[in-house]
Amino acid sequence: MKEVYISKNQYEKLKQELERLKTEERKKIAERLKAALSYGDISENAEYDEATKAKEILERKIFELEQILKSARIIKRSGSKLKILPGTKFEVINKTQNKKYIFSLVGFGEANPSEGKISTDSLLGKKFLNSKVGDTIEIETPKGKFVYEIKKIFS
Repeated sequence: MKEVYISKNQYEKLKQELERLKTEERKKIAERLKAALSYGDISENAEYDEATKAKEILERKIFELEQILKSARIIKRSGSKLKILPGTKFEVINKTQNKKYIFSLVGFGEANPSEGKISTDSLLGKKFLNSKVGDTIEIETPKGKFVYEIKKIFS
């Protein structure tokens, strides 16, 4: 799996979620399976089928979280005003619309476009990553082509 940028706070949340899934949720599924088996023949046992499907979904989610945490790169405030890195806040001009925006480049699971938080995994985030003041970024979207110019990097 490719490297995933993530804040320390989000990393801790994912670790807690993983622990909860491995303990509480696995226990609940085991109890459901045990109860379903007590009904006898599993060949026509809907409760058993549902519990096995729930177990598969749970194990897939556990696996995905483990992979994310293994490949996580914790975002540290760079303090650099030279280029845009994960954790950086910056100002751009959308030259297509002649509008000013302030964005923050954030890691996995923290994107919130209405707050100006752009994920490093998004198309726009990938374009901004490692850009410098004065750089021009072009992006094609279903709504057309947009051109951004980096005006200022705060941190």
